Amino acid sequence: MVLSSLPSTDNATSVDLATLIALRQEAGRLPIAPRGKVLATRSGGHLSRFRGRGMEFDESRVYMPGDDPRNMDWRVTARAAQPHVKLFREERERPVWLLVDMGPRMRFGTRIAFKSVIAARAAALLAWAAADKGDRVGGLVFDERGQFERRPAARTRGLLPLLNALADASRADALPGITNGTPAAFRAPPAPPSAAHSVSTLSLAGRHLVHLVRPGSLVFLISDFAGFGDEDGAWLAHLGAGSELVLVHTYDPLETAAPPAGRYPVTDGVQRAVLDCAVSRLRSAWSQRFADHVALLEAMCLRHRAHLISLRTDQPVGESLSAGLQPRRARAGGIR
Repeated sequence: MVLSSLPSTDNATSVDLATLIALRQEAGRLPIAPRGKVLATRSGGHLSRFRGRGMEFDESRVYMPGDDPRNMDWRVTARAAQPHVKLFREERERPVWLLVDMGPRMRFGTRIAFKSVIAARAAALLAWAAADKGDRVGGLVFDERGQFERRPAARTRGLLPLLNALADASRADALPGITNGTPAAFRAPPAPPSAAHSVSTLSLAGRHLVHLVRPGSLVFLISDFAGFGDEDGAWLAHLGAGSELVLVHTYDPLETAAPPAGRYPVTDGVQRAVLDCAVSRLRSAWSQRFADHVALLEAMCLRHRAHLISLRTDQPVGESLSAGLQPRRARAGGIR
């Protein structure tokens, strides 16, 4: 439901492609380097655990038959009076996936902007930060109408179509299948097993993403996680088994506590009702429901070794992301 008193401000309900592109200047401050060792197979900007010819010197060791003579370490050889070769740690690309929820529940906000706009901005910042570090960026943007899928590609080749899809999905009146006049941007999401209507769109998208993500990836899930429950643990565990997983919880301050006591007209776009916030039991249940929701997300992250970041619609997106990523950086032991 959306409060009838929602302020109408520029860029509050949608975001355009130019704005998402301009966020590149702010993205450089985000610490999204890998928390652990990179397992991807392409050359890139992150140090992997594989040794070979690369950009970063690792160590010298005694020469063995079959070693490449081009790697001879002549200084150590002269000092030790025994042939030594240099070993290097190879730099690898890392696939970065962004799963972005732009569904009806995300098109809500009482401060600054809708949750969907905050999610789109967060995704753009993370995508630019990854691309500028040499990572391949891809994503899955979805709502109730369909989804846009883009497998990780190098540089802006994978990034710009993703940003375009985010801008389109932020417009509630955008037609599925159309992105700036280009067909086939959105397509119907995969059907749930046995067509169970109780399965959320987020769950469907998450299950689909399991089949796309390769080991060694960095995966961001950006959503309000409404309807998220223990049954989502299976696909979350699959994603986190071989990849680094970050949940970005996007929410509005009104979801944390009931508004001041009073009677408020509300609508879901079809029906209208009056919400009586003078009832103490309602106010208590309101706050408790949000606390329980956050506790569930924290427990799921702990169980599946994921990292949780919180984004409020009334706080700067870039600063909130940077602050949320810092604990992840600290656990990595000072990654760049």
